[in-house]
Amino acid sequence: MTTAANAPTRQSCLPWLIVLGGLLVMYGPSFFDLFRGLWSSSEQGHGPIVLGISVWLLYRAWPEVSKPDALRPCPAIAWPLIASGALCYVLGRSQDILIFEVGSLIPTLAGLVLLFGGVRQLRTIWFALFFMLFMIPLPGALVDALTQPMKLAVSHVAEQVLFALDYPIARTGVMLQIGPYQLLVADACAGLHTLFTLESLGLLYLNLVRHSSLFRNTALAILIVPISFCANVIRVIVLTLVTYHFGDEAGQGFLHGFAGMVLFISALLLIVGVDSLLRLSCSRRPSLNSSADAE
Repeated sequence: MTTAANAPTRQSCLPWLIVLGGLLVMYGPSFFDLFRGLWSSSEQGHGPIVLGISVWLLYRAWPEVSKPDALRPCPAIAWPLIASGALCYVLGRSQDILIFEVGSLIPTLAGLVLLFGGVRQLRTIWFALFFMLFMIPLPGALVDALTQPMKLAVSHVAEQVLFALDYPIARTGVMLQIGPYQLLVADACAGLHTLFTLESLGLLYLNLVRHSSLFRNTALAILIVPISFCANVIRVIVLTLVTYHFGDEAGQGFLHGFAGMVLFISALLLIVGVDSLLRLSCSRRPSLNSSADAE
């Protein structure tokens, strides 16, 4: 009786196991190259984290996706998505265009879920697929064009804050001069990749808490951008103060890596703090409306 009950489950899992094996054969070499190359750098170090979280999100949604009684395949939409994903993969892999090679995983997965599951299953995993966007390496020209203004803005704010605290600091472009030390605000400290990492952290928090208030969700999603900017400023200020008080070796050594932890901790605390303020705002709004109705 146990065997009969488990047979449909095993049979329904067989197509997904074949799909998983095919994806591992197809994308295994791509991710292996990324782990050995681009993802081992400080600028792209968030890639493996985003990949791991995306896999966890897919695993968490697996019971809903694999329900046999809820399968409604949609091949008319699935095959074009799979074909476009395969075409992007071949183009990206052969021409070494990472944005196509890695990005092709998203339409491929979406098409496979539609082919073996349906629209309901695709809605279940939509956030996991969206979250994968943050692991796609962007073209260097685009990163350079967007990173420079961000570094200038972060450097300017950090300078103004430290100057207001009576520190002997001056700035030339993205170069900060504090006391006898000069610090260059690098891409890893205030670049586009750091902003992407913090954005992904904020959106993951938003997905996990799942507020029922539309206003609260929308406001928090919009405020993630300035929160990420503030976290970058905090990191640069911490590094500058460490260098000023403990010397250049401390600033560029272990404490430089520790400042990266400060970045994410401060971003998470800011997100939780802003979310708490939004919660208070949402809780006060009904009481204000009820008072107005009473009058």
